[in-house]
Amino acid sequence: MRSLSRLPAEQRARAFAAEDHEVLVRCWYDWILWARDDQLPPEATAEGEPWRTWLILGGRGSGKTRAGAEWVRAQALGPPHSPTRARRIALVGETIAQVRSVMVEGVSGLLSVHAPAEKPVLEVSKNQVVWRNGAIAQMFAADDPESLRGPQFDAAWCDELAKWRRPQRVWDILQFAMRLGALPRVVVTTTPRAIGLLKKIMDDAATVTSRSRTADNAANLAPAFIAEMRRRYGATPIGRQELDGEIVEERLHGLWQRPWLAQGRLAARPELQRVVVAVDPPVSSNAGSDSCGIVVAGRGEDGRGYVLADRTIQGRDPATWARAAIAAYRDYEADTIVVEANQGGDLVVNVFRSVDDTVPIKKVYASRGKWLRAEPVSTLYAEGRVAHVGEFPELELQMCDFGSDGLSNGRSPDRLDALVWAITELMLTPQRRPGIHRL
Repeated sequence: MRSLSRLPAEQRARAFAAEDHEVLVRCWYDWILWARDDQLPPEATAEGEPWRTWLILGGRGSGKTRAGAEWVRAQALGPPHSPTRARRIALVGETIAQVRSVMVEGVSGLLSVHAPAEKPVLEVSKNQVVWRNGAIAQMFAADDPESLRGPQFDAAWCDELAKWRRPQRVWDILQFAMRLGALPRVVVTTTPRAIGLLKKIMDDAATVTSRSRTADNAANLAPAFIAEMRRRYGATPIGRQELDGEIVEERLHGLWQRPWLAQGRLAARPELQRVVVAVDPPVSSNAGSDSCGIVVAGRGEDGRGYVLADRTIQGRDPATWARAAIAAYRDYEADTIVVEANQGGDLVVNVFRSVDDTVPIKKVYASRGKWLRAEPVSTLYAEGRVAHVGEFPELELQMCDFGSDGLSNGRSPDRLDALVWAITELMLTPQRRPGIHRL
């Protein structure tokens, strides 16, 4: 059946002119009549198997929130004894305030998509939405992932996942909570960003992905808005992301761009005047701590910088990452190990001394924020004065997602911090040690 939303207004008016009020109400709240194909749940995965995650990627105002709300409505109001009916539903947004204002009370939220006779009740004090048939949707904030521990669900709706500060942590905890019903399912509605979790979800065989553009929902948006957005942003990166729902690989206003890295990439390094290993130690050594950034870089006879290796390891006890850095120092015949000493000072140096007291260590201190320290290094990349010898996917992801808040993908950019210290030492600090270093 052709969606009524695609019909001109006059044709819709004629179609409903002869109907009585009860029929009109039923039609108004019949999502099948109004939805586009990309707003309706998929039948199965590409392999014909039941899907576990429906990922709805869309531009701003493309109707993805309405699709998520309608799916939750269908799950809660399904036949009483149907395996597809959900009894416990998780609503996860960036904050509780956003869950309530967008997912529940918004123009396209849960309360708006229900007919008056079936509308659920919002219980603000309990952060939940309750239907008359006993179905309950609980509200959760992605900035408090531990709140998802304990409850269990047979359905979940995650909104704007690409904006969450710790998306992987929240997603992992939610997966363990999806343990009710015959087939627990999750719907994700988000304007995309190039974050690792989003790519993992897309690559999962149990995921079905739908895509939509802002223009696809033009019938429900001001015509002047569509025209103005196209005029201003067109095919720019921000337009591709915010209007077309594309995954843009670099942060829109970030310090690094993917083309810079691709254009300067080399298969083999030239002769080098200096080689350093830069280390960004983790603040703590527990299992959930940040990684220890370890990056090897050199300065060539041509005056350019060359990134040689990313030896970053997950934050463990100090002796472990010290040994890893010293191994990189020896493998690449480096001049020195440059280590950030803001956290620990001489204690950090003593860790290296306890492993090998012959290795030269240079302490550096961060007197400015991460963004200000990184700006001069990004300028060198923009000028084509730094090249990567090989590919470093995780390092390059941190570089291209690095934001003015000093975070990359919601976390401290350990690999990037080490890179910045290495290039700063080689190219932005007076040089004292000439000579050729060869592997």
